[in-house]
This record gives sequence, structure tokens and C-alpha cells, in this order.
Amino acid sequence: MLNQLRQDHANMARMLHVLQLKQKTLAEGERPNFQLVREVVDYILDYQDGFSQPLESVCSERLKELAPQTEEVTERLAKNYRALKAQLKRLSGDLDMILMDAVMPMDRFADDLKAYLDAHRAYLRDERELLFPLIREHFAEGDLERLAEALPDGATAQLERLQEAYPELYAELRDAPEPVT
Repeated sequence: MLNQLRQDHANMARMLHVLQLKQKTLAEGERPNFQLVREVVDYILDYQDGFSQPLESVCSERLKELAPQTEEVTERLAKNYRALKAQLKRLSGDLDMILMDAVMPMDRFADDLKAYLDAHRAYLRDERELLFPLIREHFAEGDLERLAEALPDGATAQLERLQEAYPELYAELRDAPEPVT
């Protein structure tokens, strides 16, 4: 189970890397492939709804039962997750405007995208450094099995769906170097 979570983190880091490349292009005054940015944002939003949210809920509830002292950490992670999702939804709305050729200050969009990338990387780091050790420490094998059953398909299935739904994004991810997390 923890290996699956680590693999999902690596895949998300690759998504963020692709977004970072597009953000740098934009910050340099060039126009990135906004359709590809749209695909990444849509994919992350779908992923959050289908994987991250259930994971956070299941882990938080079980940790509260097993180790009530972890509530502060899980509440902070939940709050940061909600803020991250709100940031991404705002970016999604801005992308809609850009793709409809509405007037949108590109420097502001580039700054907002960078802020989102920084926040998402910080969230992944907090999960890796705070949540994963709590899971290792407090979850028994049965807890891990129930967690695995409660979650949707893991990284491999996610990448297969990605290849079908977002072929251009999949090609970019396939060719991207493995980011250091």
C-alpha cells in the first residue's frame, strides 16, 4: 500500500514538473501550449476527486481512531488540501478564460501557477514526511488492506487512463525525466 502511495506521489511529481515547464515558458514571455496545461489541470482535479480525497478521508478517520494525538497533523493536511484544491479550481477557471481568448494578465496567471506548484509540492512533502510515517507506525496489516480496498485503482491504472484520455499529456509525461522529490 505504501509503495502504491509512493508511486502515485512520483506520478504527481511528474505532472507538476510538466506544469512547471509550461509556467517557465510563460514567465519567459512565451505562450505555452495552454491545451496541454488544461489537460494537466483536468487530470489533477480528477485525480484529487477520485484518489486524493478518499485517501485523505480514510487515513484521517482511521488515524483519529488509532492515535488521537495525530489529529492536529491530519487536520492541517486536510486544511492544506482544501486550499490546494481551491487554488487549482481558480487556475482552471482562468485557463477557461485564456482558452476562450478572454483578456487575462499572463504575468498574474504565471505567478498564480507558480504559487500553486509550490503549494502542491509542499503538500506532497508533508504527506511524505508526516502522513506516511504515521500510517507506517499506526496501521496494522488489516488497516492497510482496508485502505487499499477503499481506494480506486493505483498508479498503473491511472497512467493507462491518462494515456487514453489525454494522449498529448501522456506523451509529455513519458518523455519527462523523473523529478527528484
